[in-house]
Amino acid sequence: MRIRKFGAIDIGSNAIRLLVANVIEEENKEPKFKKSSLVRVPVRLGQDVFMNGEISKINIDRMTKAMKSYRLLMDVHGVEMYMACATSAMRDAKNGAAVVERIKKKADINIEIIDGKREAEIIASTDLHNVIEKEKDYLYVDVGGGSTELTIFSSGKIKTSRSFQIGTVRLLNEMITNDDWKEVEKWIKRNTKDLKRLSLIGSGGNINKLHKMSGTAIGEPLSFIYLNAQYQFLQSLTYEQRISELGLNPDRADVIIPATRIYLSACKWSGAQKIFVPKIGLADGIIKTLFFESSKKLQKGTNILNV
Repeated sequence: MRIRKFGAIDIGSNAIRLLVANVIEEENKEPKFKKSSLVRVPVRLGQDVFMNGEISKINIDRMTKAMKSYRLLMDVHGVEMYMACATSAMRDAKNGAAVVERIKKKADINIEIIDGKREAEIIASTDLHNVIEKEKDYLYVDVGGGSTELTIFSSGKIKTSRSFQIGTVRLLNEMITNDDWKEVEKWIKRNTKDLKRLSLIGSGGNINKLHKMSGTAIGEPLSFIYLNAQYQFLQSLTYEQRISELGLNPDRADVIIPATRIYLSACKWSGAQKIFVPKIGLADGIIKTLFFESSKKLQKGTNILNV
């Protein structure tokens, strides 16, 4: 048996996450991926970028401190390799490249700013095969603070995917137009019109929280009817009530409503009545990507640098 440790840093528009995972390798067996640690800090970069076009000095400082702590945590865990990916907010920030240079200098962490297509590819490399049945069709919806990644799975394979600039933080700041919504609607309807028995697969912190709040067993889907009822219920509560009565974190209590709206819209436009919620996301995809790419290099005899 061989146990390897990998680190994944997901720099999103609403929060920054560090996932440390163990990969257990045994001869003649599929590798097993086990979460060792997950740390999330609510540095809302999207609030800066989508309103002012760049990351503020305050959040640059917060982000730098978070990266320094993540570097130390990876060292303590004995992480072999890591990858840090920044998504929508950093893509749009005028000072994104300067922030990347600062983090490299101050925290010794290399950040890769990835586009929507690359983000969707990494997410799709996760354990979706445990959810997807070849005879069924799926619309995969990953909702973030700055963007939503959509992927169509048919006959067990990716049919098409696209990233849209519709996210929870953008919606909170009323930055999404009717034309933006219509573009997503047209894309979904066009790519799902010939698909039957289609279900939704949802990923992201908000849909995971909704699934947990429902009391639904792990692996069992949410229904469209439940999600719609929950959306109405959440809207009936004040921000403070969602924190005090539902126990939501302050940085979750506001974005959960626009996130639910996105999932519901995707269900309506695709005709999906069920929403499967596997606990996967960009960080999980990064771990898989690191492991399989490093394994290929090892097989070719290429030297791999540790973190």
